[in-house]
Amino acid sequence: MIRSSIFLCCSLVSTLLFAQDLPPYNPVTAERLLNPEESNWLMYRGSYDSHGFSNLDQINTDNVDGLVPVWSFSTGLREGHQAPPIVNDGYMYVTTPQNHILAINARTGDLIWRYVRYLPDDLQQFHPTNRGVALYGDRVYMATVDSFLVSLDALTGELIWEVAVEDYYNGYYMTMAPLIADGKVMVGVSGGELGIRGFIAAYDVMTGEEAWKTYTIPAPGEPGSESWPGDTWQTGGVPVWLTGSYDPELNLAYWGTGNGGPWMGDTRPGDNLYSSSVIALDVTTGELKNHHQYHWNDSWDWDEVSAPILIDFERDGRSVNGMVHAGRNGYLWYLEREADAINFVDANPYVYQDVFTSIDPVTGRPEYDMTKKPGTGYEASFLPIALGWQGLASGGLRPRVAIDVHSCERQCLLHHGRRRDSIQSRSILYGARHFREWRLFCATWHRSHR
Repeated sequence: MIRSSIFLCCSLVSTLLFAQDLPPYNPVTAERLLNPEESNWLMYRGSYDSHGFSNLDQINTDNVDGLVPVWSFSTGLREGHQAPPIVNDGYMYVTTPQNHILAINARTGDLIWRYVRYLPDDLQQFHPTNRGVALYGDRVYMATVDSFLVSLDALTGELIWEVAVEDYYNGYYMTMAPLIADGKVMVGVSGGELGIRGFIAAYDVMTGEEAWKTYTIPAPGEPGSESWPGDTWQTGGVPVWLTGSYDPELNLAYWGTGNGGPWMGDTRPGDNLYSSSVIALDVTTGELKNHHQYHWNDSWDWDEVSAPILIDFERDGRSVNGMVHAGRNGYLWYLEREADAINFVDANPYVYQDVFTSIDPVTGRPEYDMTKKPGTGYEASFLPIALGWQGLASGGLRPRVAIDVHSCERQCLLHHGRRRDSIQSRSILYGARHFREWRLFCATWHRSHR
């Protein structure tokens, strides 16, 4: 008890010392999340509409060559660092592999506090990374790789509560930054390669009590269940590992979903709803209100997990309450969002793609060149590769000129399906990949005709 008191006292002294030139912590309110200040970056994509763009213009093309380093900070950890710095009036929060949270004085680079998650020894980390925190009130939230949601004091790093979202022993883990809206913390789960059944869950932002849980694969008798034969729905994957968008007027959160599992679609004949889709969930109840599937019965490992960019655009003389998604399948999708529907508007390839032969002009459902669709015991070459043209990095929208910029890669892939057992002794199908051609970095753009 004495040792704990000494540690807490030292922690408080350290916090006060390294945060002393910062203003008092400004609690993150619901209003601030709805209208975030340009000087801050309060959530994963910067704003609920997922534009991922800052209007700050002090640094520009005329003076960018004059930038010099001010400070640097070494995390001391290996593996990929994929978390954007979340900044609230000079308090910077960064997550790392192995589920550390670093609270840093953004002005000086001094460490204010560090939270270290002690992970189970038998945890198998397929992706030992984390993609950031969420802020609300005077708290910081992180989803962990051992499938917990934790809430910490933003000033001290003290753990306030933690809740188990799932059991990591069943193949579940989490890497995404939580999304906070309507008094709830929402998280999605990873583990599609381990035979999970994906879902999104919401928890009370103050108490951690579960509010709702919505699966991304329907159970027998639920709408869409006919798209999964037999018991394939139980281990069909469809994870959600990137943060969604939020429309406060409709009170709907839009989430991109991963591909179905096993990887080879011939093991699970059907459309496999709601894989490789965007789904809209009522934030209050968790009810799945609508969806659009970008491609059905995926066999290419084309996750469509990036959240759509919410933006209005004009089409055929009318204003569309829309959203835009640059798909891993190489197509740029224009959709219309309504309270009870996601309507297809248009889709066009933004890079070379040799799988789709046509897209239905009403529903947006693609048809395939089946010689480009890999399966069990036979191979197929196709573009884009399993990582897709649109990789992990989501696109960014510059509203004033309506330009969507994102990174992409060009590789050809030869895919051959083969059977392998998962850690749960479930029969999971993987693909032997043979890369050829080349890699490149490119920026593609579209105009929204606003």
